[in-house]
Amino acid sequence: MTMRTWTRRRVLTSAATAGLAVTAAAPGTAEARSRGHLGDDDLLTALRALPGLRVIEERQGAEPGHRFFVLGLRQPADHSNPEAGSFEQRLTLLHTSADRPTVLFSTGYEAVLTPRRAEPTVLLGGNQLQVEHRFFGTSRPANADYSLLTIRQAADDHHRVVRLFRRLYRGAWISTGSSKGGMTSVYHRRFHPADVDGTVAYSAPDNVDDRDDSAYVRFLESVGSAECREALRTVQREALLRRSDLVARYEAWAAANNTSFRIVGSADKALEAAVVRAAFMFWQRNTVADGAAIPGPDSGTDELYAWLDDITGLALYADTALRHYVPYFYQLGTQLGYVGFPVRHLSGLLRHPDATEPRTFVPRDIPMRFDRDAMPDVDRWVRRHGSRLLFVNGAQDPAVAEAFRPGTRDSRILWAPDSNHSSAIAELSPTDRAEAVGMLTRWAGGRRTPSV
Repeated sequence: MTMRTWTRRRVLTSAATAGLAVTAAAPGTAEARSRGHLGDDDLLTALRALPGLRVIEERQGAEPGHRFFVLGLRQPADHSNPEAGSFEQRLTLLHTSADRPTVLFSTGYEAVLTPRRAEPTVLLGGNQLQVEHRFFGTSRPANADYSLLTIRQAADDHHRVVRLFRRLYRGAWISTGSSKGGMTSVYHRRFHPADVDGTVAYSAPDNVDDRDDSAYVRFLESVGSAECREALRTVQREALLRRSDLVARYEAWAAANNTSFRIVGSADKALEAAVVRAAFMFWQRNTVADGAAIPGPDSGTDELYAWLDDITGLALYADTALRHYVPYFYQLGTQLGYVGFPVRHLSGLLRHPDATEPRTFVPRDIPMRFDRDAMPDVDRWVRRHGSRLLFVNGAQDPAVAEAFRPGTRDSRILWAPDSNHSSAIAELSPTDRAEAVGMLTRWAGGRRTPSV
């Protein structure tokens, strides 16, 4: 899982993806207008009539035939106790026609506030409704009770969104997301399987047993080439051998940017966490071809620091940025589980055994207790009961060393052979790409009258 909320390849209108698009009436054509067009005033009136929904603004920049809105929906802080207060959850709507399919999109983090379409939205020529995950962005309950940040509460958020917007969009619904967004889409289906007609989850990990991270270690010890893996091990060791110089640069950067390391504890611990995670982060977004740019033992310290910053995003471990991702690490440390990293080659150089543990990145005044039943429950549902689930993974992505394994109920897992954490249907083999588009087309062809 990566803390970067979305990648350029999944929110796209690329020629490769557009070439796969399902044949449909183009938004803005006479045929589309006759079948499902809402006039400017009609659409605003319909949105404002939805209970609990606020139209915050309409933003410019959408493609022809589309309108883009930022919305706020009043949600219960605790779906099992409506008297416990509420919060406004941020949504975005990219509307083209009420008669087109609707894609329910989540990053698993804060919302993307630009009118760009996810791959299934492009393929289906549909509407796109994005749900910002609770506790991220502006979607935060006032009391910040982290015990309410669970996969079930978030699934119930999505359920209420679908029930509400089906009043306007009565065609097929497809849910989608990548990495944590893909996980969020699967968790929603676990608790509300009939809300949508199908799900496309990209690069979504399935950490069933957080006590066993051996799959991630094995993957990182075999991915790519032996030369590239050795270069990564060397640069990690070299970074820790030059720890004092790198920490001094890190602290100077923090002072210049008016931030600190109170949450993690120190720049030294933050640097060690970044170094341990470096190989994992490298393979998420890079390939063997990028191995030539890995600094060698004779590289200057400035070059070493710049490479580590580029690969791991050193700013993410300092307080200013990390505060935005505390909910992410809280979820890792209470339900989702986290990965393991190879460290044998760093023997004698590590000072902080808990440097990469989720607890390190969550303020100590927020209690954390791990629920060992949450992920096995989801995994069991996916394998035994899940239907219309499509998992699209990159074969070079360490995040899916433990991948979801769907059952036989119109579900598949497809692997893009040369892709990593930015996998896409467009990157599958021609045969698998045709199968994926066929599944999506079939799911989106259904029409049903929902209970709202």
